Amino acid sequence: MESNNKPLASAVALAYQEEDLAPRVVAKGRGLLAEMIIERAREAGIYVHESPALVSLLMQIDLDAHIPPELYRAVAELLAWLYQLEEKDASTLKSQSE
Repeated sequence: MESNNKPLASAVALAYQEEDLAPRVVAKGRGLLAEMIIERAREAGIYVHESPALVSLLMQIDLDAHIPPELYRAVAELLAWLYQLEEKDASTLKSQSE
């Protein structure tokens, strides 16, 4: 039997609504569950960002709980990055349709 010492993948999904005070953890898991979270995000056209350090911190937060103030800056930077990617994709699609 072959031993696999590779650590299990981890994934955390965040959601943010205007009425929320901060983003919430809406899904998290390791191994097969993490792979399913990532697969569902990609199927839905949601960008998947890999940040093991941030995922490790977010894994400690309860499901449906808001992220703590200590993580606001890191998550805000991630959201700003995602916003830029979405704008770039939108402008690319617009120019292709013209």
